[in-house]
Amino acid sequence: MSLKIEIDNGSGFCFGVTTAIQKAEEELAKGTQLYCLGDIVHNGMECERLRQMGLITIDHEQMASLHDVKVLLRAHGEPPSTYELARRNHIEIIDATCPVVLKLQQRIKKQYDSNEVQSSQIVIFGKKGHAEVLGLVGQTHSDAIVIEKFDEVAKLDFSRDIYLYSQTTKSLDEFHRIIEYIQSHIAPNATFRSFDTICRSVANRMPNISQFAARHDLILFVCGRKSSNGRVLFNECLRVNPNSHLIEGPEEIAPEWLKGIGSVGICGATSTPKWLMEQCRDALAQL
Repeated sequence: MSLKIEIDNGSGFCFGVTTAIQKAEEELAKGTQLYCLGDIVHNGMECERLRQMGLITIDHEQMASLHDVKVLLRAHGEPPSTYELARRNHIEIIDATCPVVLKLQQRIKKQYDSNEVQSSQIVIFGKKGHAEVLGLVGQTHSDAIVIEKFDEVAKLDFSRDIYLYSQTTKSLDEFHRIIEYIQSHIAPNATFRSFDTICRSVANRMPNISQFAARHDLILFVCGRKSSNGRVLFNECLRVNPNSHLIEGPEEIAPEWLKGIGSVGICGATSTPKWLMEQCRDALAQL
């Protein structure tokens, strides 16, 4: 009996990541020396492919000592302080901030600037320390409150106004639970407004990946372990199909997983390159 292998065509790079990688490849093809602030994508193998093409990954501290160079800002976006540093050091910015993230940054900044901050709380549902969240919090001079999960919502001050935003790749369901909790606890004289800023190209992958995971005996979810949205999508696979494994690459596939298996589904995160899922398919075919 031959093994049926299917790669999920809804998986793979989202628009923002595709654009950032294209911009990097275009610059490198010109022979430009190009730095990237942080990993261009939360996938070690794709970062390595671009490193071999000449992309140099740096952190904020290293950027502070650079002058007269080109630095790519990845899809996650950056706080205003990064742009100020670039101006001071005559660094040319190649800005690959995702348009969805950029719009969210602008909304938060506008809200913050128009607000008597003392009287209201700007709250971001997101992963603390995540690159995108740092860029969002930076719009508020670090005054915004970050809550990572539903359990943390109770720590807000419900006697003061609350403006709630979300990191673009968080779970829509959990965001709605947070909204309901705040609605039922906010003081009568306080204002609560929520802005659904979750990226649909990511949120829409949830129902798609559920159906995909249900169709197969075994699911291989290919993804860098640092990926935020990868964790959310993998948990959805696991919920639908307990025989799901998160792997970073083909070398992690265990032959014993294939015992008595008729079909394997290969899927991934918005940071998973198609070529990596194809490598996993080829490795399975050899096993």
